[in-house]
Amino acid sequence: MAKEAIKLISQNKKAYHDYFILETYQAGIALTGTEVKALRAGRCNLKDSYIKIENSEAFIKGMHISPYEQGNIFNHDPLADRKLLLHKSEINKLIGVVTAQGLTLVPLKIYFKGSLVKVDIGVAKGKKLYDKRQDIAKKDQQREAAKDFKQNLRV
Repeated sequence: MAKEAIKLISQNKKAYHDYFILETYQAGIALTGTEVKALRAGRCNLKDSYIKIENSEAFIKGMHISPYEQGNIFNHDPLADRKLLLHKSEINKLIGVVTAQGLTLVPLKIYFKGSLVKVDIGVAKGKKLYDKRQDIAKKDQQREAAKDFKQNLRV
């Protein structure tokens, strides 16, 4: 069986800055036709979105999918809550982790896997300000080391 192509639509870089990602899950998402067409055009923003579990169902809230330009009066609501398609056992596991350990569920990226739209969900723990500063300092160090290495190769 051939490996299915993965086409990234949107990535939540802010989640990696604000949280420690402890575990990831893959979920499907229930969408309407115009939402899928807008996603094919790359019109999605995950920046301020989060995942909430209500009545044993997982919903993604705050995800912005811009209206489809060729849509008509039946176009979708850009900020509507969208249902995530997870197995009951996965939802129960997420409920246990969130309530017992006080962790957060954040969407990390949304992508096409074959013809299906998938969302990567991260079980996350919030970072403190000093953690964020350490990450920035570490990235600066790596950038400087790569720059020095490149200059040494040229000489």
